[in-house]
Amino acid sequence: MSEAALLAIENLAAGYGAVTVLRGVSLAAPEGSITALVGANGAGKSTLMRVLAGLLDPSEGRLAFAGEDITALPAHRRVGRGLVLVPEGRLVFPHLSVAENLRLGAWAPHARSHASDTVLQVETLFPRLAERRAQHAGSLSGGEQQMLALGRGLMARPRLLLLDEPTLGLAPQMARAIFDTVTRLRDAGLTILIAEQDVRTTLAIADHAWVLENGRIKKQGAAASLRDDPEIRAAYLGL
Repeated sequence: MSEAALLAIENLAAGYGAVTVLRGVSLAAPEGSITALVGANGAGKSTLMRVLAGLLDPSEGRLAFAGEDITALPAHRRVGRGLVLVPEGRLVFPHLSVAENLRLGAWAPHARSHASDTVLQVETLFPRLAERRAQHAGSLSGGEQQMLALGRGLMARPRLLLLDEPTLGLAPQMARAIFDTVTRLRDAGLTILIAEQDVRTTLAIADHAWVLENGRIKKQGAAASLRDDPEIRAAYLGL
């Protein structure tokens, strides 16, 4: 695994109107790794993901992706560079088929030209999507919709995949399947930044981790070290 930072965040501040959610956040995501962003509900994880995807402008700070300053880059151009968000809540298009949802993920020119090959890769990763390709997305189970949302993100051929609460609301068996898929994607060379409330499992699969508390980075380090940290174990693992 390369330790070069594919994503670097410096002194980021952001919020909604007069409400500041993130304050002085700095973190890095090394290329070819799983970087975890963990914290309680309301810590600011989804807000940070929205800023990274270009859906929310920061009030302060700098974002760099693959060595390029992208702080002012609009969302669609970030996708074109390979920075792709799979949002919390899945947000599939319910009245479109599975196949149509996947195709919509490949709108960027670099992804569109490889769409047929990428669909095969996604359906190999998620055989259930292949079985249900003509089915409306709204009729899928929650776990199947999460597979579809993840597959749609992969259709964009990302360099860095942002996963916001990918196991939220899923049954334990399906959540384990999603975590297993995330690990397989990392092992295939994809860089992943994952925000999750399931701290125990996230720290088990991640290489690096950053703990976000009340909009600030409280701790960071190797995921295995944080998993054994007494303060983290008490606060997030119930141990």
